[in-house]
Amino acid sequence: MNENMFDNLQRLAQSTGADAVFELLARRFRDEKRYPHLFEARLMHKRRELGLPLIQVESLGELPDDKRRTYEDAYIAAAREVGGLFLAEGDIVRAWPYFRAIGETTSVTEAIEKVEPSEGLEPIIEIAYHERANPRKGFELILANYGTCSAITSFEQFPGREGREDCIRILVLRLHGDLVESLRNAIASREGQAAESRNIPSLISGREWLFADNNYHIDTSHLASVIRFSIDLHDRESLALAFELTKYGERLSPLFHYRGQPPFESIYTDYGTYLQALLGQDETAAIDHFRQKARTADPNEVGSGPAQVLVGLLSRLGRYLEAIDASLEFLGGVEPGHLACPSVVQLCQLAGDYERLKAVARKQDDLLSFAAALLAADSKPDGSPSG
Repeated sequence: MNENMFDNLQRLAQSTGADAVFELLARRFRDEKRYPHLFEARLMHKRRELGLPLIQVESLGELPDDKRRTYEDAYIAAAREVGGLFLAEGDIVRAWPYFRAIGETTSVTEAIEKVEPSEGLEPIIEIAYHERANPRKGFELILANYGTCSAITSFEQFPGREGREDCIRILVLRLHGDLVESLRNAIASREGQAAESRNIPSLISGREWLFADNNYHIDTSHLASVIRFSIDLHDRESLALAFELTKYGERLSPLFHYRGQPPFESIYTDYGTYLQALLGQDETAAIDHFRQKARTADPNEVGSGPAQVLVGLLSRLGRYLEAIDASLEFLGGVEPGHLACPSVVQLCQLAGDYERLKAVARKQDDLLSFAAALLAADSKPDGSPSG
């Protein structure tokens, strides 16, 4: 079969020319689904048109300027064609390198979205989650295929910010749902009828027996981890579910009250206080709670973490002027690059307080921020703060 093909190529080269040779090669490789060979054939064809050596011996950067762009366009077209052929075959793993190389990942993201949990998905999970082609879907597949423990472990090593909150939301929904079902089953077994509520505080209210003898209804290490992640959520529904988880945790035996990092030493109480404030409840009490922790924390032992949590909470609540004061009080010596909360300069911008920004910039010898404050203030109709 190949001998005939070699002969055909030789005859075409002698009688018809190079274009016919590459057309035959492309048709053959497509028919035989040898798509990487098709990719190389497309590039070789373009190299001939550009007068370049047919066998590539130089890097793309070494091409003459007048030919590089044309060759890059051919590369993109070939990668798009071959990646599309692999996707049409349902081969996401082999399609991915071509689309990744040209920065066109949408089609792979959409293909991954349709994948159902099954065995042998490790390569797709790697692409979806770790290479961030579709982090949320990748995390769903991890959770469905390997369970909550593996999902939490994977989340601890989350590769970036994009999709992170979606993954936290998935964990909260899963853990809340599992806990609700476990509680309802326990209640039905004890009381002879199923409870209708899916609200955790309602389910555990007046049922002290649920926690007798160090009893628990969900893996408590999973519970603590998911609660810890949950403060990065923004949608109210997920925050409310996470807060319910803290109320369950508070009722557990002290045996399962793990000690967290300051200012969240009491996992369930401290995170519950923070989440409750994000839900718009008892904001002042929560601020006082974390302000006290920031004031009493020893920076030599715990660093600036408690103060950063306070400033972050005030910022999340839109209380920017208070956040500026707290930042100046507690974080004056911390480099902005070491902050996990908005810097004082960013807070001034959020507050629209350009007079304060100018003062801070002078104190920090920050010419750029001072210029930003001057120009931002001049662009406002009355020059007054907006926050």
